[in-house]
Amino acid sequence: MKCTYNFSAGPAVLPKSVMLRAQSEMLDWHGSGMSVMEMSHRGKHYMSIIEKVESDFRSLFNVPKNYKVLFLQGGAIAQNSMVPLNLLNGKKANYIVSGYWSKRSYQDALPFGDVSIAASSEAIGYAKAPDPKDWKIDPSAAYIHFCSNETIHGVEYFDMPSIKTIPVVVDMSSHILSRPIDISQFGVIYAGAQKNIGPAGLTIVIVRDDLLDVASPLTPSV
Repeated sequence: MKCTYNFSAGPAVLPKSVMLRAQSEMLDWHGSGMSVMEMSHRGKHYMSIIEKVESDFRSLFNVPKNYKVLFLQGGAIAQNSMVPLNLLNGKKANYIVSGYWSKRSYQDALPFGDVSIAASSEAIGYAKAPDPKDWKIDPSAAYIHFCSNETIHGVEYFDMPSIKTIPVVVDMSSHILSRPIDISQFGVIYAGAQKNIGPAGLTIVIVRDDLLDVASPLTPSV
């Protein structure tokens, strides 16, 4: 069988052992007589899968108990709209623009309210990420958003900024699970799975409990 080396930013290469296990369970998952693709998403078989996945993810990433873990559709780009819909609610939001993806997040948030750039390296061609010491944070803002690893422009925050004044939202798509982090520093972490941890189509969102009840009334129920 031909084996192709894939150095794409995403979807990323998956371990062969993982794909072989998925293949072996494709037609009959654990003696259920069904494929995972056929079973009810509310049935006991699927619920056992998602509960195990969440438990393993929490353990691997050391997710505190006061955070919810969501497994969502729509890719990380959908979170560019979901974050302001669920957190802005008439307040302001600050954005750090350090490359293509964070600028896209900022632009997508503009229709939802008072959104401003707190720091940007666009003028220097995104040659480096703006230093957190230079971020102009509005203490009354609902949140500050940044992308911790910009794959297109090749800049990364190796040391995560520590901000205590307002909730911090981070797009961690391309290096989530690459190393331990202190999740308690963040209000929301989101990541598309395909760049570092799994197949395309899944987005992981980690959200602190106190941020669950501030959504705009215009937020869809889906």
